[in-house]
Amino acid sequence: MTARIQTWGDAAAIGLSALCMIHCLALPLLAAALPFLGLFTEAPWVHWVFAATAAPIAVWSLSRPMSDGRRNWNLLGLGGIGVLLLFLAAAELPSHELETPLTILGGLLLATAHGLNWRKRSHEH
Repeated sequence: MTARIQTWGDAAAIGLSALCMIHCLALPLLAAALPFLGLFTEAPWVHWVFAATAAPIAVWSLSRPMSDGRRNWNLLGLGGIGVLLLFLAAAELPSHELETPLTILGGLLLATAHGLNWRKRSHEH
């Protein structure tokens, strides 16, 4: 049962990372065609919501011990860097111009950590 819940957490996190990347890459293109969507794509709260949602899922999913009781600190660190980049992008640090690249890089790192975690846990059983 715990493995099923763990797999769900990784799957949810990967899905959230994918939505985040779609938001960053696809919505600006749609915003050019539909000015109303431009309000949504440029809203700072959207990035904060994605980051604030990703952080607890990442901590919960990546910090849970494996079946042997050990934690995978490498994956937790990789996911932590991804979450940090998401928050830096939401805060537009160091600049507004780096918001999209930082968001994409953070999402990719976080999705990679969850994908590796999912794979590692599926091979445990």
